[in-house]
Amino acid sequence: MNIQLRTGVASDATAIHALIAANLSVGHLLPRTFEDIESHAGRFVVAVKDEAVIGCGELAPLSPEVAEVRSLVVEEASRGQRAGVALVTALADRARELGYVTLCAFTHEPSHFIRLGFSIVPHVWVPEKIVHDCVGCSQFRNCGQYAVTLQLRAGAGLRLDLSAPPQRSVAQPRTSVERLKLLPVSA
Repeated sequence: MNIQLRTGVASDATAIHALIAANLSVGHLLPRTFEDIESHAGRFVVAVKDEAVIGCGELAPLSPEVAEVRSLVVEEASRGQRAGVALVTALADRARELGYVTLCAFTHEPSHFIRLGFSIVPHVWVPEKIVHDCVGCSQFRNCGQYAVTLQLRAGAGLRLDLSAPPQRSVAQPRTSVERLKLLPVSA
């Protein structure tokens, strides 16, 4: 793999913005303004191949204890080379170094995160995200994303399940409420 990771800088904002914009139509990323990306460029880790930014992910603080993996994307032509895994690993290492206790992400494809040791949790288990972003979102209360979290412990790395082949399918949106069938109790 000829991909290198580094901290984003303001001059990467154009490439980061283009990556995010190119993946908005799929509906898996939220739009970001160029100004927002430029002002938060240092929170990004970028994947670079042949001097071009081919992937990115942001470590966004939600509280003193919780940080979020946000705007994680790898260009289509570079997928399947584990750049996404490298980006999440670097973001988790950075979060641990900065003293965060929990790393979260909201995603339509939780399998990528599950293979790295994240767990699917109810959205309400990440109240920092709900207060920070969800309340103002047009999809609030109808969110099709899964909340995933990883508890960060000193000296612990991510767990990559290499036995599970990378999946290219898109997860179906989940319903917000699951119905249980109640059976009558016989006396």
